[in-house]
Amino acid sequence: MTGEIAALCRAMGAKEDREELLLPLIQAVRDRLAGALKEGIAPEDCGPAFPLAAAMTVMDWLEDLEGGQIASFTAGDLTVRRERRGQRGRSLSEQAEELLSPWLKDMGFVFLGVEG
Repeated sequence: MTGEIAALCRAMGAKEDREELLLPLIQAVRDRLAGALKEGIAPEDCGPAFPLAAAMTVMDWLEDLEGGQIASFTAGDLTVRRERRGQRGRSLSEQAEELLSPWLKDMGFVFLGVEG
């Protein structure tokens, strides 16, 4: 599955100069997502959603690693601004979690045994 996730990352634009980070990130994300699955659910049970969600998360983390770049600059009347995609909406990691939500354990706030 690592190769499939790597191929999806490359299709999403993972740069060759980040290749040395790709495999460790894929392994970490794959293990993290697999650990968040409901009891008895394996990554393979999620079909194509698992490798896609893993690739989306890896790409989001890679983009975060590039966060030290200049966000904007102004020269005279011209301003150039670079925004992360996540600033315009949900991050890729949030979208990946939503994609896997049918198979994920309840990880947020839940009511357990609350009587009305």
